[in-house]
Amino acid sequence: MARGESTKRGCGQRCGTAAGLAVLGLLCLGFGLVLLQTMPGLLRQQVAKNTRIDPKSAMFTLWKDLPVPFYISFYFMEVMNPKDILLGAKPVVSQRGPYVYREYRQKKNITFHSNNTVSFLSYRSFVFQPDRSNGSESDYIMMPNILVLGAAIILENMPFPMRVAFSSALALFHQNAFMNRTVGDIIWGYNEPFTQFLSSLGVSVGPGNEKFGLFSDLNNSNSGLFTVFTGMDDINKTHMVDSWNGLKEVSYWHSEECNMINGTPGELWPPFMTPSSSVELYSPDACRSIKLNYTQSGNFKGIPVYRYTAPKTLFANGTDYPPNEGFCPCRQSGIQNISSCKLNAPIFISQPHFLNADPALLDTVDGLHPNEKDHDLFVDIHPLTGIPMNCSVKIQLNLFIKHVSGIWQTGQIKPVVLPLIWFSESGEIVGDVLDDYYTHLITIPSLLEYLKFCLMGLGGLLLLAAGLVGLRTKRKAATRTLQTPDPLEATETSPLLQEDPTITAHDSSNT
Repeated sequence: MARGESTKRGCGQRCGTAAGLAVLGLLCLGFGLVLLQTMPGLLRQQVAKNTRIDPKSAMFTLWKDLPVPFYISFYFMEVMNPKDILLGAKPVVSQRGPYVYREYRQKKNITFHSNNTVSFLSYRSFVFQPDRSNGSESDYIMMPNILVLGAAIILENMPFPMRVAFSSALALFHQNAFMNRTVGDIIWGYNEPFTQFLSSLGVSVGPGNEKFGLFSDLNNSNSGLFTVFTGMDDINKTHMVDSWNGLKEVSYWHSEECNMINGTPGELWPPFMTPSSSVELYSPDACRSIKLNYTQSGNFKGIPVYRYTAPKTLFANGTDYPPNEGFCPCRQSGIQNISSCKLNAPIFISQPHFLNADPALLDTVDGLHPNEKDHDLFVDIHPLTGIPMNCSVKIQLNLFIKHVSGIWQTGQIKPVVLPLIWFSESGEIVGDVLDDYYTHLITIPSLLEYLKFCLMGLGGLLLLAAGLVGLRTKRKAATRTLQTPDPLEATETSPLLQEDPTITAHDSSNT
């Protein structure tokens, strides 16, 4: 009796263990399947919530005051033979630099609108970085004098007496075709009596007219009033430009397509990108929209990114690339005339060292050595959030110069597009910002990704274990049933017929 009860108790314990394992396995498997189905949606929901331009979102402070250290590096193309150029010789240039500045960005006058857009002014300021530079701001550079050579091109079709009068004014103010100025003067501007004289005549030579410099309007200033979509009603429109300075399109160019304001201001893009996603930006400095091409997938310090670069047709002329016809009048492919938005000065933009440009441009200037590694621009974007992790935008400024009759300062200069300076504006997410970014967008999603598969695997193992325990219990029960003798059945050692002891005793007494 005791043995039977013990057997039943052991069977009950094993059955309870199997049931517990089965329940636990089903829970793990179910939770893993729930994560499998819901985690992508939850992650997408959180990304959308935090990438919208919303004061309540985690990314708003990053959008407002970019904590990313940006640097702008200037490389001067110093003229080595100014006297020979005036006699008709080919220009020889030598690269100087870099002269590096830390760039600080901050958005001000932020105003939200009822149509899910926000307007702002993006201010930039620059601080020289001696430790990153190859030289100082006080270095002297021999450069073309834009006031002389640029104005000469503008006045080329004016009456001859006017050109002579202008040349006399240049002589009066001791202005020559080439100048020897410091790095700081060339970049940020210098006080020039001649510019003040022109201003008194109502001739504009740049913003403010107080100083003349290649980037005098860049420091401590903004690039215009941008109005962009917040993404509150459509996440795919986040950061896309709605208008710039109140304009839906500009009027610098000669086709509707070229005048369009497309893309973002160039700091952030909409989330959930794919390799086929369009990456465009509007650049007030270039007076146009720029479209970049996807080239490859990679990673930046462990974070997946898509790399976008400039197409080789970016500055192609209308003959080689018909969609660019609206940017003409054009010269050779690889340079773009931006005089229409630069006070008619004969300024051209290109990639550094005439990368991807017509070889004829390289034949007219000695000292240029284009290569993609040093001179191509790129942007590495995290596709899930649309945030650039690493970027380097490189542009070269060039001046078209030539002899202009009546203006003797131009000598016998042969027509040439002469490189002035190129710059690289670069930045990458580093330090605490990178660590936080990696934790929230890589580590936590990865742990959840592993967790769901671990739960499903554990659930499967527990169900398997429950099945094995149940099967073993069933087999043991069956074995005990076979081994337990039936009291009504005879054993091999007992006779088939047994005498009744009462009968045997009666027979014995009778005898």
